[in-house]
Amino acid sequence: MSSDAPDPDAPEEVADRVKNVRVDEEMEQSYIDYAMSVIAGRALPDVRDGLKPVHRRILYAMHEAGVTSGSSHRKSSNIVGDTMGDYHPHGDSAIYDALVRMAQDFSMRHPLVDGQGNFGSVDGDPAAAMRYTEARMAPIAEELLTDIEKDTVDFQSNYDDRLQEPKVLPSAFPNLLVNGSSGIAVGMSTNVPPHNLGEVVDATVHLIDNPDCTVIDLMDYVKGPDFPTAGNIVGRSDVKQAYQTGRGRVRMRAEYHVEEGDSSDSIVITELPYQQNKSKLVERIADDVRDGDLDGVRDLRDESDRNGIRIVVELKRNANTDVVENHLLESHLERTFGVINLALVDGQPKVLTLKEMLEEYVAHRKEVVRRRSEHDLAEAEDRAHILEGRLKALEQADDVVETIQDAEDRDDAKEALKDDFGFTQAQADHIVRMQLGSLTSMETAEIESEYEDVTARIERLEEILGSEDELLSVIKDELQEVKDKYADERRTSFIEDTGTVTDEDLIPEEDVVVVLTESDYIKRVPADTFDAQHRGGKGIIGTDLKDEDRVSAVFTASTHDYLLCFTNQGQVYQLKTYEIPEMSRTARGTSAVNILDLDDGEEVTSIVNTDDFGDGEYLTMVTKNGIAKRTPATEYEDVLSTGIIGIRLNDGDELVDVEVTDGKMDLVIGTEHGMTIRFDEAEVRSTSRATKGVNGVKLRDGDHVAGLAATYENDDRSLLTVTRNGYGKRTLVTEYRPQSRYGYGLVDIKTEERNGNVVSIETVTEDDDVVAMSAEGQIIRLPVDEISTVGRNTKGVKVMGVEEGDEVADVSVYRPSEDGEEEDESEADE
Repeated sequence: MSSDAPDPDAPEEVADRVKNVRVDEEMEQSYIDYAMSVIAGRALPDVRDGLKPVHRRILYAMHEAGVTSGSSHRKSSNIVGDTMGDYHPHGDSAIYDALVRMAQDFSMRHPLVDGQGNFGSVDGDPAAAMRYTEARMAPIAEELLTDIEKDTVDFQSNYDDRLQEPKVLPSAFPNLLVNGSSGIAVGMSTNVPPHNLGEVVDATVHLIDNPDCTVIDLMDYVKGPDFPTAGNIVGRSDVKQAYQTGRGRVRMRAEYHVEEGDSSDSIVITELPYQQNKSKLVERIADDVRDGDLDGVRDLRDESDRNGIRIVVELKRNANTDVVENHLLESHLERTFGVINLALVDGQPKVLTLKEMLEEYVAHRKEVVRRRSEHDLAEAEDRAHILEGRLKALEQADDVVETIQDAEDRDDAKEALKDDFGFTQAQADHIVRMQLGSLTSMETAEIESEYEDVTARIERLEEILGSEDELLSVIKDELQEVKDKYADERRTSFIEDTGTVTDEDLIPEEDVVVVLTESDYIKRVPADTFDAQHRGGKGIIGTDLKDEDRVSAVFTASTHDYLLCFTNQGQVYQLKTYEIPEMSRTARGTSAVNILDLDDGEEVTSIVNTDDFGDGEYLTMVTKNGIAKRTPATEYEDVLSTGIIGIRLNDGDELVDVEVTDGKMDLVIGTEHGMTIRFDEAEVRSTSRATKGVNGVKLRDGDHVAGLAATYENDDRSLLTVTRNGYGKRTLVTEYRPQSRYGYGLVDIKTEERNGNVVSIETVTEDDDVVAMSAEGQIIRLPVDEISTVGRNTKGVKVMGVEEGDEVADVSVYRPSEDGEEEDESEADE
């Protein structure tokens, strides 16, 4: 069968309906539409009620279902289902997540939902499934919906046009500031912190009374964010910036205190920064302890219960409480809250200052109170009109009753009342429905009293609508009522920002003696523990050694020094002196593996203070087999926690000593058999770290390098040489004539049976002190001027008395300054 009708799918017809557009323009517009949909419809709160659409719809669905604070709890799944079916056609999990957050007292300053069941915890535990939990509106949430039935806000059709939903809630208090909000939109995000209800109300009232006030004026009332988890805010300058610009970063700090015990202290954490996961905090602290980044912690316990947070960090007996506390602050107990006061204003995203947020809220409440007053006025006028008709009917009761009796039906009666008595249609309708019992004198008195009340209410409403001041007075009174009912004390405190506190700031600066043993035990002892003695004494016990352990090194330093530790295997480690545990003179020490990542058989043989470094300076090294190497000090500025290569060694060789030089000095190498060689350091060309160096001294069979010293051409210092049997001498540096590198050198000291081999050489002045320590742990401190100055090739005098089987293990030199403090010149040799 043929037809003359055109084919709708003919190519020509289809082509006519095709619209040509540029792809880039279409994509741009589509993306903008999508972005605005996300911004306005999901991610950002409205500045007026502080709610995103999902929160607003949940509360309205509960309101419509009668799930108020006075009703019984209802299954969360029922609330989510009503919200999703009527107003929010998105995933139920998203709706439930929003419901859960409104019920969490650690997320909301004033929770809007009263939950029953498991609604999650500060440990990050998720809420129970919605079929297990129950909820209802919290009393304060009803304040957001008060008077919503009085045409106070605009409504819009829901997603399927079956129902109407509010575009915004009346909001009897500034919920955006009180409970805060966070969300991520397309290309923007919001993060408004919660605040104290009482402070926000007071600031709002002040703004109403003083429209020209500044943000600083408002900060007299709003001190800063008030987080539900309490804690502290560090400093006020960041808060001021956030309130003045709408953006800022607020430092939050946990609340903690130190509990002193009989043997050790404990740091007890009782309040957490906002949105800090408690269980992850404990895990991170434990990780730092396990990885060696946090020393001094013996035990870590989470003793939190329903009464509050309590995390106990129990310290070791000799731990420095201030240092552990500082590490916890730097790494765990402080967080930053990035304030972004972004909200929807007239449907458009805008970053707002504190004053602008309150101004927008006040403008919203003015509109709400105005519309409510207009609604109430219309109802009151309608009621007054009816009451006027009733009073008029009561005055002519007999005639009115007779007129109604004579009418054929209700409609005739209404018309007769209008014609005969002048009643309006509304009044006639009401009079016809009146009962005879309402004609009593008591009923008449009640109607007259009600009419007077309604008339007074009309006058008041007209006064509010006719006067801006009266309208604002109503807003202030209602805000004060909310404050009186719900406000509580501020939870978050302010503490002063003292700036960045380093561990050095917490450690008293003092000179200490550091002792290392062959079994890798280490400790520090205040230098003033050891009084200066006369030479030749045995000294006192300096450390308690394990069986078969021996002292390998001793050096002096300040607690604030940053040290480079060179080992016999040529590795370099960085160490802060205060990180070494301070112990008593007779204590054994702690294992060095807790401080330095030493391999088996690796020992510290030389210590260099990085404070000595200057421009154009070098680290000059010498090995046991006489190899010398010089490297710019700048190559040792970045030392890994696992150490770096300081020098590459030949098989069987070990690093013995390191000196800081400036390129213009002479090097003095001393050997165990008492030989010394002095030559210009320029003869050792500068090379990079990972090199071997050049020959520095020739060694006879069985001889090895004992130490390295650096001096200038006309130096007036002396060279101090100490042997293993406790003998030593001083000789003027000028007596060691310069030679060429790689010679046998000159005789420095006789190393026969009485003296034993040389253990250390150092350059000293008359004002220096010497600290010598024996392998068995005896230690002596004596002034350098107690040791005689003699020539080369002599035996020397007794410096330290050592028992049979014992020997001097190491020597360190430091000098008291003019004001009585001690400046360190620390070297540890072996």
